[in-house]
Amino acid sequence: MHQEHILKATCFGEILWDLFPGKDKTAGGAPFNVGYHLHQMGIEVHMISAVGQDALGDELLQKLDRWNMSYNGIQRNIDYPTSTVVATIDDDNEAHYEIKEGVAWDHIQFMETDIQQLKEAQALVFGSLAARHSVSRETLFSLVESSSYRIFDVNLRPPYIDQELLLQLLKKSDLAKFNAAELQLVLSYLGKQYADVQDGIFFLQDHFEIPEIILSRGASGATYFHGRDIYSLPAAKVTVNDTVGSGDSFLAGFISGRLSGMNAAEALEQAICLSGFVTSQSGACPDYTQQDIVAMKDAYRQQS
Repeated sequence: MHQEHILKATCFGEILWDLFPGKDKTAGGAPFNVGYHLHQMGIEVHMISAVGQDALGDELLQKLDRWNMSYNGIQRNIDYPTSTVVATIDDDNEAHYEIKEGVAWDHIQFMETDIQQLKEAQALVFGSLAARHSVSRETLFSLVESSSYRIFDVNLRPPYIDQELLLQLLKKSDLAKFNAAELQLVLSYLGKQYADVQDGIFFLQDHFEIPEIILSRGASGATYFHGRDIYSLPAAKVTVNDTVGSGDSFLAGFISGRLSGMNAAEALEQAICLSGFVTSQSGACPDYTQQDIVAMKDAYRQQS
């Protein structure tokens, strides 16, 4: 009997509870959100993180279990608690986060079992925040060496911005995702005066030898650079509920498209539609089916 090839991705980094004022806590952390959406889009996900030996950690693992996601890569740490983040939403619907230190995901240990998972995976997804502490940072650098396709979601979270770390991770990336502010910051680190966005991106591709870069432009859509090929699409027109996790769902939409064989334009459209759908819902990880995203694509094609 023909067995369908299972697509797999590994997500490394923070897993936590977001605490919004006046609301129930929600599961979050950028790599965790990306993992959830990859799973929803039919990719098997191995999440590498750590939670405390506490009730909040139990709850996060139960959540993964309910979503039918593996938690074999999530370590239990007896010395550090499960992470919580105090989030506030400003008048422009943008989220701001107070990220506590001394939490379990700062201490993700290197495990040989994760290397085996990585070798079977088509991609490793990671950000910069989870590398703020030396323990998790060393683990990440070891994992990066074993991955065949390394996807860096720059995702800067002040005050945890380390210039040297950022440049090291970019050197090791096959695909990097920036927003406009992150792009400007990295170019300023390199002393690059750039004429326009395209000039800046081409400079980064050459400097770091990164074949692929995605620039998310919020309400203006997104642009994907593959070598010197450029694909640009407008944002989906939706009624914004909140923007929490919209960048994470965007990245998952793009990765799932690319891993499943879509061309660049199709993957970018899927990214924009998944992100648009999530923005129209409440929270970073709403329930949905792939049919919901197909419907979103139909609506998106009619808007242009």
